[in-house]
Amino acid sequence: MIIRNTLTKARFSAEKMGKVDLDAGERLHAGLNCFEPGQEHKAHTHAGQDKLYVVLDGSGEATVGEETAAVSAGDVILAPAGVSHSMRNPGPHRLTVLVVFSPPPGKT
Repeated sequence: MIIRNTLTKARFSAEKMGKVDLDAGERLHAGLNCFEPGQEHKAHTHAGQDKLYVVLDGSGEATVGEETAAVSAGDVILAPAGVSHSMRNPGPHRLTVLVVFSPPPGKT
């Protein structure tokens, strides 16, 4: 599958971070996390599942393990299986992040 104009697929919600499934296979899942200013994806872990974030638009703050860094469009963040990670949009603009999991949710 070829997904064109990925940013046009972004869906934002005032209540919580928006999630959009783009595509999934047996070994990989891709989606978008869409943050309004002030929203975050709280620290969590995935046993047996690696996660890759690619910032497509906006800027935010990513934490992986003990490391926290400001991130912006073009930055890549890798959260290995079992390592705590989070993403936050301190504002003032929207933040859109491509998220790739391996294996897909439910396949671990």
